[in-house]
Amino acid sequence: MKKIFQVGAGLVGKTMALDLSKNYELHLGDTNLDLLNEIKNEDQSIHIQKIDIQDKENFCAWIADADIVLLAVPGFLGFEALRLIIECGKNVVDISFSPENVLSLNDLAIENDVCAVVDAGVAPGIPNFLLGYWNEKIKVNSFDYMVGGLPKNPLPPYNYKAPFSPIDVIEEYTRPARMMINSEVEIKPALSEIEELEIDDVGILEAFNTDGLRSLLTTMTHIPNMKEKTLRYPGHAKLIQLMIDDGLFNNKNFDNTINRLFKDWKLKEDEPEFTILDINIFSDSKNIHYHLYDETNDISKSSSMARTTGFTATATINMLLNNLWSKKGVFPPELVGKNEQCIDFLLSYLSSRNVTISQN
Repeated sequence: MKKIFQVGAGLVGKTMALDLSKNYELHLGDTNLDLLNEIKNEDQSIHIQKIDIQDKENFCAWIADADIVLLAVPGFLGFEALRLIIECGKNVVDISFSPENVLSLNDLAIENDVCAVVDAGVAPGIPNFLLGYWNEKIKVNSFDYMVGGLPKNPLPPYNYKAPFSPIDVIEEYTRPARMMINSEVEIKPALSEIEELEIDDVGILEAFNTDGLRSLLTTMTHIPNMKEKTLRYPGHAKLIQLMIDDGLFNNKNFDNTINRLFKDWKLKEDEPEFTILDINIFSDSKNIHYHLYDETNDISKSSSMARTTGFTATATINMLLNNLWSKKGVFPPELVGKNEQCIDFLLSYLSSRNVTISQN
């Protein structure tokens, strides 16, 4: 039986671990022993280990027997963790969304005979896979997507709950947003260009600029227009901008603000939420639209963000283990998506887990 070593046992990590342990020998590591024990209580076959990825010697010893590693740590740890896994010579799927340019590790991966697929979550992730697929078939001249994970019953003042680390959410709100406009990369402030939209399955939401294109600005430079926006309930962006203007995210206040948001934004186990993803791919003759809507699963109690992100990652793990993708180097999903078999596998895998992406 193939051995998967997964780093990270948070909300998304739990969903991934329970999915993978059905068919593989799963080893799960995290610094939080309570989270590890909680997951093991649901599946006794999972091997757990309290592990700190910053303890390089112990970490490399732990993953020595891995057939593949799944990396799901907060973004600020992601880049160095990915580098370490590659240096250990292990194939890896990464959903850490670190702010650094992970493609800069490509030569290191080739040197170490490693296949690394990065940004393999809901978004970035699914839009990239699909763009890569269509880019092989048509001349794409415009691409955009909007994504959000939100509580079904929003409470003021934020009208928001974070299904993953608030630190990563704040990074999204404060990092300048890059987009492609008329074949030129333009940089605009995050939270800017707020627009209210009627979204299928949800109603009125606001969309604002965030830095979600990431690798596409390097791999898809021939597409003249590309942008990404985050979806929230109306008024959220202005509230966050006021907090930024008041200095609540500067070095002096950051820890206190994050500690407060961990409490205010904590998604309760029985709290219903949903994930929404809208993707547009345009050529001169074809307009392709994808729509994903997913809610908290009432049976497993897994959040939609954990399901849509986690199952995309576990599908990618299966692609590599089944040799659907085996090239050496660092690959964002749009490069993997060029392989039609990989796209067919991804959509089938998600559908079998009741995550449906409609196309029109």
